Amino acid sequence: MCSPTFLIPLAILICMPAPADDNQLLPRIEIYVKDRLAETTQIPKERQDELLKLSRYIDACRKSNKPVKLLFVCTHNSRRSHLAQLWTKIGAKHFGLDGLDSFSGGTETTAMNPRTVTALQRAGLEITKEDSDTNNPKYSVVFCKQGSPEVCFSKSIIEPPNPTENFAAIMTCSSADVSCPNVKGSDLRLALPYEDPKISDGTSKESATYDAKSKEIAREMLFVMSRVVEKR
Repeated sequence: MCSPTFLIPLAILICMPAPADDNQLLPRIEIYVKDRLAETTQIPKERQDELLKLSRYIDACRKSNKPVKLLFVCTHNSRRSHLAQLWTKIGAKHFGLDGLDSFSGGTETTAMNPRTVTALQRAGLEITKEDSDTNNPKYSVVFCKQGSPEVCFSKSIIEPPNPTENFAAIMTCSSADVSCPNVKGSDLRLALPYEDPKISDGTSKESATYDAKSKEIAREMLFVMSRVVEKR
């Protein structure tokens, strides 16, 4: 059970002013976000302590009027790093945190896994394949009522549009944490590993496992954003 000092009253989280129209999330995603915010008690205190390191970094950047750039790293940039990148963007939109951007990359390039795509679609994101590159297709991702879609595909940590300086590198898998001990140009390197949902690939538990991982990552990234807002 988490210590109450680490929790934010649910009424505050849900009743915060809505962002501008061009930042409003799609209705299904707004519901999904509120459901995850209601689950912050599920985050163990030890994990919250690690997440708070990221919120403090974001807060420090904002107080210095610096853009906030977060790069989520996993080995193949196919599952967890994409989930973290997108739920961070969505969290920033939900809380109206302008000037915050998130990215993802891998220690090697593969492809955004289709199971990741379908899990995000089940959560309410509108995703379409942009091209016919079967090896590493680009996906157009929409989660706001207006504005340009995000373009997601597998890329290395040094490949555009990933930042090259003044950013936080968040390691979302233990393998990347070991193989990438230093991330050039980063101000902060933080290990926040998640279990790989690919353990369920090809089984009857596949969809449930990916949905659970999406919820876990969304819950934690929203917790990070909520703590930044609490400090404003």
